[in-house]
Amino acid sequence: MSLKRTPLFAAHQKLGARLIDFGGWEMPVQYSGIVDEHLCVRKAAGIFDISHMGEVEITGASALEFLNELLTNDAAKLAIGQGQYTLMCNEAGGTIDDLYLYRLAADRYLLIINASRIDEDLRWIRQQHGKRSSGKQATISDRSANLAAVALQGPNSDAVIAAVSTEASIDGAECKTVTELAKNQIGKFAIDGTKAWIGRTGYTGEDGFEIITENESIELIWNKLLTTGHASCLQPCGLGARDTLRTEMGYPLYGHELTETISPIEAGVGFFVAFDKPAFIGREKLFAQKQDRTGRRTVAFTMSEKSPPPRPHYVVFRANSNDAPIGEVTSGTQSPSLNCGIGLALVSAHDLKPGASICIEIRGRRFAAAIVKKPIYRKSTH
Repeated sequence: MSLKRTPLFAAHQKLGARLIDFGGWEMPVQYSGIVDEHLCVRKAAGIFDISHMGEVEITGASALEFLNELLTNDAAKLAIGQGQYTLMCNEAGGTIDDLYLYRLAADRYLLIINASRIDEDLRWIRQQHGKRSSGKQATISDRSANLAAVALQGPNSDAVIAAVSTEASIDGAECKTVTELAKNQIGKFAIDGTKAWIGRTGYTGEDGFEIITENESIELIWNKLLTTGHASCLQPCGLGARDTLRTEMGYPLYGHELTETISPIEAGVGFFVAFDKPAFIGREKLFAQKQDRTGRRTVAFTMSEKSPPPRPHYVVFRANSNDAPIGEVTSGTQSPSLNCGIGLALVSAHDLKPGASICIEIRGRRFAAAIVKKPIYRKSTH
């Protein structure tokens, strides 16, 4: 089966990107190198192609009611031009996907969904739409094939976006300039005459913006940002750096920390489950997990000694113990910022607190590691 390509595929080829199969998409994993790109985002600015992700609009008088039954977070808290991280669960509390929800207008919402989950998400959303009265006046429109997006991330991203968009917003959040956007706000702005939704959001832990526009306009915006951002040391970045950056922050990745059998509570993102709103899918199971402090949970760790990088599915043990394993690594890598192995693990040991020692089995040997608070990387201390 041939791989899908984003509208920026030719641009990646021109820049010499190394391309890989990522969930059925031919995507850049790196350009100059993962470590170089990672550190550029931490110190200056990087730009990522995220056009493979899905976009679904939900509109109508019942859109809010339907979304609040469908998703874990409380969409009623969103003002026009605001966004929130949220999750979509099945009745057993397992995670169908983690998403970002923007409120574009009074009765118009935009869901950003993971590329690997587009078909599954749409199937589930439409199924729920058909069986719930809240969906009667809500219209679902899949825009994934028509929209593309890039993520501009890093401390210099503010200067770069200000240089390419100088006018006030024309929709969404009311801002005189794009840099007036607060974190999690979104507005529509002009870039060289092209209109795009720009949200102050991202997946790296740095300040940044995600820019969504029509397929035919994304290459113009990509090139404009790269050209304008040259003075700010902006460079293109691939999926490799995106993964190391998000792991340093302890952000979950669907298929790793979150699956249809791993709930938001177990994954450590229970903050985004609004138990104070009316019933939503999976609420009872999630509430029971929250009350039961003996279930599985996700912890962050750093390697305490020199070792090969930890990787997903490596087995986790208590320190200095010959007992059975207590879990496994869900995400692991060598941190370019901290210069040590880091990761996230799903464990059944409830007494492990930050500072506790564990062991990770890597290539048949056990290496010492320590539980740490998230985020694993903290800019203030480095």
